[in-house]
Amino acid sequence: MNEGYLTKEHLVGFDNYKYNAKDTSPLSIYVMHPFWNALVEYFPKWLAPNVMTFVGFLFTALNFLMLSWFDWGFWASTNMDDTTPIPNWFWLLAALNIFLAYTLDGIDGKQARRIGLSGPLGELFDHGLDSYSAVLIPACLYSIFGRGESSAPPIRMYYIMWTIFFNFYLSHWEKYNTGVLYLPWGYDLGMWGCVIMYLVTWTFGYEFWKQTSLFGLSSGIAMEIFLHISAMSNLPMVIYNSYRSYKDKTGKMRPPMEAARPLFTYFTFMFISLFWVYKSPNDIMNKDPRAIYILSGTIFSNISCRLIVSQMSNTRCEAFNWMSGVLLISMLFSFKFPIFERLILYLLVIGSTLAHWHYGTIVVQQMCKHFNRICFKVGKLSDTK
Repeated sequence: MNEGYLTKEHLVGFDNYKYNAKDTSPLSIYVMHPFWNALVEYFPKWLAPNVMTFVGFLFTALNFLMLSWFDWGFWASTNMDDTTPIPNWFWLLAALNIFLAYTLDGIDGKQARRIGLSGPLGELFDHGLDSYSAVLIPACLYSIFGRGESSAPPIRMYYIMWTIFFNFYLSHWEKYNTGVLYLPWGYDLGMWGCVIMYLVTWTFGYEFWKQTSLFGLSSGIAMEIFLHISAMSNLPMVIYNSYRSYKDKTGKMRPPMEAARPLFTYFTFMFISLFWVYKSPNDIMNKDPRAIYILSGTIFSNISCRLIVSQMSNTRCEAFNWMSGVLLISMLFSFKFPIFERLILYLLVIGSTLAHWHYGTIVVQQMCKHFNRICFKVGKLSDTK
C-alpha cells in the first residue's frame, strides 16, 4: 500500500537512477568550479550536504521576506512622495545573501561526493528548492527598479518570471527525454548579475537605475529585455539536444505525444494564470502583484518537482496538476463574485503553499526511509532506532 506521494514504481526507479549532467559554461568551468573545489575542503565532513542546500535556499528566501516587509507592492523605488525607500544597507546584505546561496548551491553536491553521500535524495532536494527560487530571485530584483515610467509594470515583470519558469522547466523536460541534464549558461551569469546589481544599488542608490542607458532606454527597460533574452537563450540548445537524442537513439525514445506530456502540464497552468490576470474584474495584478507572484511561483515549483520526480525515476509524468484545477475553479468563482477576488487570491496563496510544503516534506521523508538516510544528518536512519 502506498503511504505517500511516491509510488513503488517511483522508488524502484530511484534505485536505478544515475546522475548525468553536463556543464559547458566557461564561467562555471574555469572560475566557479575551481573556487568551489577549493572551498569545500574547509567544510567539516560531519556537515550534511542537504543542510548546505537548505541554508543556501534560506538566504534567498531571506531576501524575499525582507523585501516583502519593506516593499510589498513594489513602490519603494519609484521616487513617489508617499513611499519610503528600502534602507540602503539592505542591498549589501542582499548581495551577500545571494552570493552565499549561489556558493552553497555550488558546493553541496561536491560535499556529498566528498563524504560518499551523493544520491537521488540530495539531487531531488536541491532541484526542488531551485524551482522555488525561480520566483524569489526575480521578485527581489524587481524591487530595485520598482514600478513607474522608467521600469516595467507588474504585468511585464510577470512575463519575465514566466520566461524564467519556462527556462528552468525546459531543462528538466529536456532531461526527461534525453536522460541528460544540460546545465544552462544563464544560471551562473544570472546569479553573478544579481550580486553585481545589488552592489551597484548599494553603492549608488536605486536612483542609478533611473538613468537612460543605451539606445535611449531606461536601465529598467534594458534589464527587462536582457532578462528575456538570457532566460530564453537555452531554447535552441534544448531543441538541438533533443533532436540529437532521437537521431542517435541515446535518449528515452518516447513517442512525440509522450515526450511532450510534461509541457501540457506547464502550458495549462500558464494559460489559466495569464487568463486570470488579463480578465481580472478588479485588475488583481496591479492591486497585489506580490501575491500573484507567490501563488504562481509556488504552483510552478510543485509542477516542476513532480516532473523532476518522474524524470529521475524514469516514470510517466502527469499531464495535469491538480493545483491548476483548483486555480481554474477559483478564477471562475472570482469572475462570478468579484468582491471576493482578493480574498480568493490570498486563500490560494496560503492553500497552495501548505499543500506544496506538505508534498515536499512527505516526498523527502519517503526518500529518507527508502534509502535509509537522515535528510539533515550524515548518519543512517537505522542508526537512530
